[in-house]
Amino acid sequence: MFIRSSNVGYPRIGEKREWKKALESFWNGQMNEEQFTKTMETIRLDSIRKQVEKGIDLIPIGDFSLYDHVLDTAFMFGYIPERFKQIVNPLEQYFAMARGTNGQHALEMTKWFNTNYHYIVPEIGQTKPKLVDNRLLKEYKLVKETFNLETKPVLLGPVTFLLLSKQYARNEWRKYLAQLVPLYVELFKQLREAGVSFVQIDEPILVQDIDDDIINAFHHVYNVFHRDIPNINIILQTYFASVSHYREIVALPVAGIGLDFVHDDGENMKNINTYGFPKDKILVAGIVDGRNVWKSSLAQKAKLLHHLAGVSEQLIIQPSCSLLHVPVTTKHEHTLPTELASTLSFADEKLDEIRMLTEYMNGNVTIDELIKYDEQTTVYFSKFRQSKQTDDITTVPLNRTSYSERQKAQQAHLQLPLFPTTTIGSFPQTSDVRQARMKWKKGEWNDNQYKSFIKKEIAKWIDIQEQLQLDVLVHGEFERTDMVEFFGEKLQGMACTTNGWVQSYGSRCVRPPIIFSDIAYQKPMTIEETVYAQSLTTKPVKGMLTGPVTILNWSFVRDDIPRKRVLIQLALAIREEVLQLEKEGIRIIQVDEPALREGLPLKKEKHASYWEDAVIAFRITTSSVKEETQIHTHMCYSQFEHMMHIIDELDADVISIESSRSHGELVSSFETYEYQKEIGLGVYDIHSPRIPTKEEISEQIERALRVLRPEQFWVNPDCGLKTRKEEETTAALQVMVEAAREYRERLLAYGGMKSWK
Repeated sequence: MFIRSSNVGYPRIGEKREWKKALESFWNGQMNEEQFTKTMETIRLDSIRKQVEKGIDLIPIGDFSLYDHVLDTAFMFGYIPERFKQIVNPLEQYFAMARGTNGQHALEMTKWFNTNYHYIVPEIGQTKPKLVDNRLLKEYKLVKETFNLETKPVLLGPVTFLLLSKQYARNEWRKYLAQLVPLYVELFKQLREAGVSFVQIDEPILVQDIDDDIINAFHHVYNVFHRDIPNINIILQTYFASVSHYREIVALPVAGIGLDFVHDDGENMKNINTYGFPKDKILVAGIVDGRNVWKSSLAQKAKLLHHLAGVSEQLIIQPSCSLLHVPVTTKHEHTLPTELASTLSFADEKLDEIRMLTEYMNGNVTIDELIKYDEQTTVYFSKFRQSKQTDDITTVPLNRTSYSERQKAQQAHLQLPLFPTTTIGSFPQTSDVRQARMKWKKGEWNDNQYKSFIKKEIAKWIDIQEQLQLDVLVHGEFERTDMVEFFGEKLQGMACTTNGWVQSYGSRCVRPPIIFSDIAYQKPMTIEETVYAQSLTTKPVKGMLTGPVTILNWSFVRDDIPRKRVLIQLALAIREEVLQLEKEGIRIIQVDEPALREGLPLKKEKHASYWEDAVIAFRITTSSVKEETQIHTHMCYSQFEHMMHIIDELDADVISIESSRSHGELVSSFETYEYQKEIGLGVYDIHSPRIPTKEEISEQIERALRVLRPEQFWVNPDCGLKTRKEEETTAALQVMVEAAREYRERLLAYGGMKSWK
């Protein structure tokens, strides 16, 4: 049989983040709409050209986005919330939904399954959908005209789209599905008339634990597609885990089924071996890891492919998921050790692997060529596989004294008012900050010049915070490019790239560190800046650290080392920094875990062991401090309502959680779970440039106080402020502090806490 290659999706950001730069230039008014549209078209066509040069047979279109692919789907089908309908310009309307305006809040944002990508949550509401603009058709025609190339349109499927959306009664979701399916049919008919042969419909909801109602919906939807558009070849694409209800899914009337053979824990293969695979369907095999950066063992992949070719009469080879989750190319990485660099495979290199495997299966590449490709990685990994390091945690405390005792000691020491105000940690990374860091890295500034600049920024923002009358201050993190990368540069066993950028949300890109060996603490990492900041004020300054679970989940980890082992090593290393901060007199230490839920397996049967490891790691990190030292943590943009008991088990004294984009919906969790410790529910959205009104913040506080005691509640933004401008930051914080002060005064007027309700 002749085997073809395919790609699920390609990174949007460009080799050197040209996409990000264009977005921010347009938002800042430095680029007009025509220039912006042309620039984005160039970036999109460059990615197509590259995939053509890589020899990929089925190249996706529709994977490119100006912000987010879920938002694209909502926008294309006319799910425009009423508050944005007065905006006439479509591009302005699109970005208003993503980022908000001075008058209207943005749509909610949350994690895309168990990745560090954030998607915009559509609001279904009472909107009757319609096919507003078939962007896939436009892109198909553009690529056809430019390259004379047939491509594969990619679209988020209707079932997954609706189940990821909000603002409708979930027991009525089939009604909304019935409205949406005819629009998909209309869209596909237009594509077929233009000459499209293959369409990829992404339905990743199929890898989660789904019920019979959802399975029945899949049967209905894909039978309608088969009936109404029989001449288009639908590839039903899944990724991130094994599919649930395997036999029902492979029986759906589609041309091909896309399965992940990397992150499925062997379940997809087990199902194929047990139940077989339909002879009339294409097996679209995701066998190159789309979520990690290590080279594949092509010889092992070849064995897998031979087995798959024996159970399926039609085979397509592709990555396990969209390459959105890895950097673009290794060709700009010149600072990594040569041996390490030789083991890495980013998006472009993964396409090379796909091509090599496809050519091997078609008889154009030998097994010896695959083995030669594998040699460097095998030799490099073997150096670290026999590590003698032990990670003994038997002598590390995992429990503190009771919270009630700690709370009394902390209040006596800190003397904080009711509704204490603070921020999450970072302040604006202005162009001056970025330029100073660049001069230092290029050697134009020496260490003393750079440190002097950082101290000036710290002093400036300590002064600003005191003028704003915040209660707990931060040093601002001006020395940090990213909350994980910063620690990756300082811990043994981790390496950082020069240009290994990955999109996190909107124009925000991060460079995940690479964990290549055992993790170990080397020397203090945050002490100098934190202690200096504390020396400038009598108010408490928080020590700011990133927690072990987040460092693990936001790094690229060796896939031949148990993740639990790496997690414990990280916990022990960050624990050393916690104790150093305490030794230097820092009495509030925040250990951020925004990715705590992100690594949660998609199958419920695996949740318990993950949560156990996460809780132990956090307690290793934080449980050795004195009772008067207040431990904070922060989490953002996840679904917390089903994990309140886990948050409680972490045993942090204060937790801050994002809640402003979901407009206090998290508050309902406290109606059923009696949380005793202190908590800050973010009172305004830092990802939007708009300045919140005092009334909006007061509404957030008021809603929280319906279920929380006043002495529990902290007032803070949703997240760090590094992406905001200085004037936006100070204006928003001023409003926040004034709102908190008004609530303190109201409490006094009520005659104290006992009379508050």
